Amino acid sequence: MKTLEEVRKVFADDRFATENGAVIEEIGDGYAKCSVKLERKHKNAMGGVMGGVYFTLADFAFAVASNHEKMGVVSISSNIAFLSAAKGDMLYAEAHCVKDGRTTCYYNVNVYDETGRQAAAVTITGCHVG
Repeated sequence: MKTLEEVRKVFADDRFATENGAVIEEIGDGYAKCSVKLERKHKNAMGGVMGGVYFTLADFAFAVASNHEKMGVVSISSNIAFLSAAKGDMLYAEAHCVKDGRTTCYYNVNVYDETGRQAAAVTITGCHVG
């Protein structure tokens, strides 16, 4: 198994997520936890966190969880439900593998703020391509 630092180095090339502040916090078997420190650039005109921030962080956590040991999984379907506005300065996403089959996989990703309140629920189906 790769170390956290090795995985961070590989996913540094996932530039959209990382240049928008996404950080890999933890990895495990079919699991990843990522975070982003919320800044002004993450806010919408109403002052709330832009929906794309929740989704980008969830998608990044899925990518790390499904590919950190061996690259070859891409997302083929995603669904996000926005549950509540994020409070505080941090947002986290935890991706958990529900099923990893021969050709497809299915993940639940919980996005929550620094108070622990769930802000979004995401499901992602991936396809093994490599």
